[in-house]
Amino acid sequence: MSLLTPKNRKYRKEHVKPISWAASKGTYVSFGQFGLKATTSGFVTSRQLEAARKVIVRYTRKVGKVWFRVFPNVPLTKIGLEMPMGKGKGEVEQYAARVKKWKIVFEVDGVSKDEAQELLIKASKKLPIICRVVERGEIR
Repeated sequence: MSLLTPKNRKYRKEHVKPISWAASKGTYVSFGQFGLKATTSGFVTSRQLEAARKVIVRYTRKVGKVWFRVFPNVPLTKIGLEMPMGKGKGEVEQYAARVKKWKIVFEVDGVSKDEAQELLIKASKKLPIICRVVERGEIR
């Protein structure tokens, strides 16, 4: 199992701010025929992306192709249990992707419309954000 993590970073830890704005880039299906578009903003961890990817790959088999449009590059830290206040920021626990509203998360190609609808809905249930299925050429 290889979870998505960045190869190298300038800084090990960073300030994580909430996401409250909408995406301006990556809002259209560019590579595949169908896509999964986020309708709310939030952080998606590498584990959640991997779980959604497994669902998509299971249904597309060897005929379909899958594209990731987000990458988990935000380090999320956590301090151990029963630690006193202070003592600095915790160690990096996992990596997450900032997913803005209207951003395309996954794209698929090589499957029929019904299959794409079904597998992308199942994949969206693995993610902590609300998503909808869009087709190439759709505006919103």
